[in-house]
Amino acid sequence: MANIVGYRRPREGTQPPHLHPAYRSSIKRAPQKPLVYLPHTLSEITGPLFGPEASNVKACDLTRQHSGEPLGERIIVSGRVLDEDGRSIPHMLIEIWQANAAGRYLHKQDQHDAPLDPNFAGSGHTLSDAEGRYRFVTVKPGAYPWKNHHNAWRPAHIHFSIFGPAFATRVVTQMYFPGDALLPFDPIFNCTADEEARNRLISLFDWETTIPEQALGYRFDIILNGREATPMESNHGGKR
Repeated sequence: MANIVGYRRPREGTQPPHLHPAYRSSIKRAPQKPLVYLPHTLSEITGPLFGPEASNVKACDLTRQHSGEPLGERIIVSGRVLDEDGRSIPHMLIEIWQANAAGRYLHKQDQHDAPLDPNFAGSGHTLSDAEGRYRFVTVKPGAYPWKNHHNAWRPAHIHFSIFGPAFATRVVTQMYFPGDALLPFDPIFNCTADEEARNRLISLFDWETTIPEQALGYRFDIILNGREATPMESNHGGKR
């Protein structure tokens, strides 16, 4: 057990606090006592591992999951999964879920007065390739009201879940879009204190992945915790 090299703890301010009063739901969800941090053991630094059988090749295109095409603006969301040392992380399971173009989720708890789209379920998954790259085809989600405060609207966003190479690296986050006028007013986006970390939640418009006359491209790189040990230059591979 003495030779186990754990993963770095997140730098202060780069993760949202459990209690953020402006986000009203966090008041009931947040722990009432200080957290107890335990050392990483073999259970936290190994697995889960996913092979090709964990992914359906059709699941990465959310516009081709039904008999017809969904309504809305087509977009390409792609990027790389990297660790804090800039090394690519291959074969990671990436899941997304989102509202449709009208700002409605396909979920019984969503009672927003906006139409459902019979050709859009709003969820998908894929595996990153050998270089840590991933790609989704979807539609741009709409903003929606959420009753957190007076005239509260969530900016357009896509939820991401990345399992990472170990349980200690699991990330659940949200991707936002550049230039969204709602971002300054959203308590969920703004609960990350570190401005640089907060802005990494905003995707970048990507001309290279934009498909002429079909879809705009957005780049969203995902950074997972790195090992506590400093990697040797010879193991870095020079990939970023």
